[in-house]
Amino acid sequence: MDSRFKIKTGYKEDVGDEPVSPTGQYFNSNTLSVRVLSILESEYPIDDSCALSLLQDLFLPINPRFSSIMVFDKTGVKQWKRVEVNIPEHLHIPSFPEGLSLEEYDDYFDKYITEIAMKPLPKDQPLWEVHIIKYPTTKAAGNIIFKLHHALGDGFSLMGALLSCMKRADNPSLPLTFPSVKSSSEANSKAADEVGCLPKTISAIYNTTLDYGLSVLKCSLIADDRTPIRSGDEGVEFHPVQISTVALSLDQIRQIKTAIGVTINDVITGIIFLGTRLYMQSTGKGFSNSESTALVLLNTRNINGYKSVDEMVKADSDSKWGNQFAFMHVALPELINNSSNPLEFISEAQKIIKRKRNSLAVYLTGQSLELLRKCRGPEAAAGFIHSTLQKSTMTISNMIGPIEKMALANQPCKGMYFMVVSVPQSLTITVLSYMRTLRIAVGVEKGYIDVQKFNSCIEDAFQLIYKASVKNP
Repeated sequence: MDSRFKIKTGYKEDVGDEPVSPTGQYFNSNTLSVRVLSILESEYPIDDSCALSLLQDLFLPINPRFSSIMVFDKTGVKQWKRVEVNIPEHLHIPSFPEGLSLEEYDDYFDKYITEIAMKPLPKDQPLWEVHIIKYPTTKAAGNIIFKLHHALGDGFSLMGALLSCMKRADNPSLPLTFPSVKSSSEANSKAADEVGCLPKTISAIYNTTLDYGLSVLKCSLIADDRTPIRSGDEGVEFHPVQISTVALSLDQIRQIKTAIGVTINDVITGIIFLGTRLYMQSTGKGFSNSESTALVLLNTRNINGYKSVDEMVKADSDSKWGNQFAFMHVALPELINNSSNPLEFISEAQKIIKRKRNSLAVYLTGQSLELLRKCRGPEAAAGFIHSTLQKSTMTISNMIGPIEKMALANQPCKGMYFMVVSVPQSLTITVLSYMRTLRIAVGVEKGYIDVQKFNSCIEDAFQLIYKASVKNP
């Protein structure tokens, strides 16, 4: 391979090794090794002739962590160390049999993504890979998979990095734009906040005490029930994962939002909760009211949207690069009378999440984790996070994508989604908006959860909620 692509990239602030953040240490430890797959679906057949040059000139300069490995310093603390990057080692272009049907290529693609999802990233080279699948499937003419270690950053950071490589397909000179993250009811809630401050303070103290206590118990002692969506097996993160997606109309979701006066996040969470309960019920009796908890990821940055990568790496940035998120424990509402009132799932999700956002339990849990790290080391803190994940049922991560169609090296992107893998759970759900579509990606313990049946239940939940909301606006 051309020696031009065996390089050590320059960086204007390359002044030595950089400490690995605490969360970065947790996600790349003896207990956890969490990775993120970001999939871009190409509208046209992929031309990979410029792939190496793009990685060298566009991807690597985004952040020095893409040219670094984790090492221990003399005191035993992990650092990011800049190394020479042999780019061809990070680029993979698999070969499938020629002349197959689209459905047969679907199977090959699913098997391939399962294989790379479970394969650890080599620790002696930077923690990323790019996989280009040039074979068409029923959903795209080709796929580009970015496999990134979660220690590099959270979804916000990694998505910002990938988006910095993209251009608007209609006019590359214009910036990508994103939906507002502010809720339609924000002004009303702000006005309401100015009334009854004392009762709200008392309520916040009570909710903080209750939520923090329950969170500690859920993280360390109390495990969710074993159900059709939670095997509870030790080492489930090492089991093969199967990934599939559901596409919903963002316009219809906005209709639901407007009709019942909630946020888009409330609608999405309600759809996922109802669909999950419908799946549990469909597998047999006795699971519609089982104890099941979702860990909802919360971005802790004080921001209103994506920032440029240059802004993320500034020391005083409000949207710092890295892992800046927390978990919220949210109990799945019970399914009563076969979802006779599906809108209750949205109102219940809204009520629970709003209450938890108004408490300090998430902050206190983060401080407890930091105290554990300082007293017993990062491996103990990683073990605490592993226990939190393993004792809950599922994780939900929700992100916004651009409104306009994107292109990578002038190749239009038809769709996109992401998945977090090697998590000690049987079910992981991620959500990403792109153009006028909301893509729900479902990652399941292969052979334990019927992913196609689960997807159908999500679609059924969406239809139930849509019909109920437009019928009774």
